[in-house]
Amino acid sequence: MENIQGLTIINTGNGKGKTTAALGLALRAWGNGLKVLILQFIKGNWKYGELKAMQQLAPNLVIRQMGEGFTQREQEAESEKHRLAAQKTIEIAKQEMESGCWDMIILDELNYAIKFGLIEVDMVLEMIALKPKQMHLVITGRDAKEEIIACADLVTEMKEVKHPYKAGIKAQRGIEF
Repeated sequence: MENIQGLTIINTGNGKGKTTAALGLALRAWGNGLKVLILQFIKGNWKYGELKAMQQLAPNLVIRQMGEGFTQREQEAESEKHRLAAQKTIEIAKQEMESGCWDMIILDELNYAIKFGLIEVDMVLEMIALKPKQMHLVITGRDAKEEIIACADLVTEMKEVKHPYKAGIKAQRGIEF
């Protein structure tokens, strides 16, 4: 691979499009011959449209749903299941970074995992410190912590201006999933 300065990129904010923007980067990277791994921290059993599309791009673009589904701090037993899944995903992310197999790793909804107390900020900072110099790291999710933002080269905040949910329009196939 050519001499590349790998970036740490954060997509955050309350607006729609954080994961979508990361998937756009993944597609662009794949189109340029880069190998991309996407680890999803929260999404679990849902069948999103991007999963089917990404299967066609393997083995150079791989997406893995690692989470247990969306969480809002449920009962203790549920919380523990989510916490273990998130911590396992951080460990897998570290291993994959060290493997040298990927040019870009996207950690989708990692910021949510932090927000919900599933993983500690220090665990994420340690992982970011392991990022190989030439690898791109993309982190998505609302409410990015200042310590993580400080480690980034590029931070984009999606801002909600108007959303169809507020007009009573339900999630649409091809738009939200």
